[in-house]
Amino acid sequence: MKRVVITGLGPITPIGIGKEDYWKSLMEGKSGISRITNFDPENHASKIAGEVKDFRPEDYIEKREAKRMDKFSQLAIAGTILAMKDSKLDIDKIDKERAGVILGSGVGGIETLEKEHTKLLEKGPKRVSPFFIPMMIANMGPGHITMLYDFRGPSFTITTACASGTHAIGESFRLIQNGACDIVVTGGSEAAVSPIAVAGFSSMRALSTRNDEPEKACRPFDKDRDGFVIGEGAGILILEELEHAVKRGAHIYGEVVGYGATSDAYHITAPDPEAKGAANAMKIALEDGQVDYREVDHINAHGTSTYYNDKLETLAIKTVFKEHANKISISSTKSMTGHLLGAAGGIEAIASVLAIEKDKVPPTINYEASDPECDLDYTPNKPIDREINYALSNSLGFGGHNATILFKKYEG
Repeated sequence: MKRVVITGLGPITPIGIGKEDYWKSLMEGKSGISRITNFDPENHASKIAGEVKDFRPEDYIEKREAKRMDKFSQLAIAGTILAMKDSKLDIDKIDKERAGVILGSGVGGIETLEKEHTKLLEKGPKRVSPFFIPMMIANMGPGHITMLYDFRGPSFTITTACASGTHAIGESFRLIQNGACDIVVTGGSEAAVSPIAVAGFSSMRALSTRNDEPEKACRPFDKDRDGFVIGEGAGILILEELEHAVKRGAHIYGEVVGYGATSDAYHITAPDPEAKGAANAMKIALEDGQVDYREVDHINAHGTSTYYNDKLETLAIKTVFKEHANKISISSTKSMTGHLLGAAGGIEAIASVLAIEKDKVPPTINYEASDPECDLDYTPNKPIDREINYALSNSLGFGGHNATILFKKYEG
């Protein structure tokens, strides 16, 4: 089996664009959540989101082409350009038949769908854009990236709600591990801060309504949490076969060593009350990487700031790690970025890899009131220094989809 390493990082997040700004904001405990600007949220129950500030698609994509893309594709391309630049890959010197693109997106081009449907109702079918379908469909992010770099290996989108990005990374890991690819662009992108998406999640009572204190609204594991905060962005990683990376002198951030994917088989939105699916995903990732549970130092939790997720993810961690659970430094970086749905796994994988490389644990901000059902070490409010050799990143999605990636500090 081939070894798989990370050689490029491209985060586009509500707290920073590019790995330096993103990491700096994580270490500062900066919140990227504010009143929605993408549309007027006045009539919505939840009026807040983690929006990407200062994103200009024309900085990455020719203006005419950008107009023919939904924002989720624009974000995917921009994140890929950053990750490719960071990796220093010379695309003229690689086998493009062995270069793939696998991304996650929970809802694809929902903003385009909403706008074009409004045109249909108000102006008739002839006014619907001929670019509507290729703008909306969720596979188009990888499609654009393959055309940009002439990558001719496998390319597809995984849609498993909030687990999409982590599943994409795991399946990319498998492709390289099994020898099918040398390089895979992976992660996730999402642009779902739209009226209908916010309304839909609000109707489920899934979103925080702490509208008067946006920066404090996302409070994972805190007793007074009242729902997640929707976010947008992209988290793109370059995975590469180890020998391929070493041969070209690449900087290696860390190694992917395990992947677990399971199903709750319980409910369309509610997690399994015994947390068996989430626990099994972590167990499988550890077994896949041949790592003892006592070796794990850090977990980037799914940590959505919803009552059931935080309670049951805590239970899952206790089930897997037993007495060691209290010794693990856990973070929910969603406390700062909000929940990027299908892109969450991408930006959280980047946070995990940087935590390993820098031996620093990002905080869970807004942790003020302890919850007896959430009684582990969530790294409250301030980052800490800690040697991290192994880190897990969890993503748990509607439909009962669970995914865990296990990262390791790189040793040549």
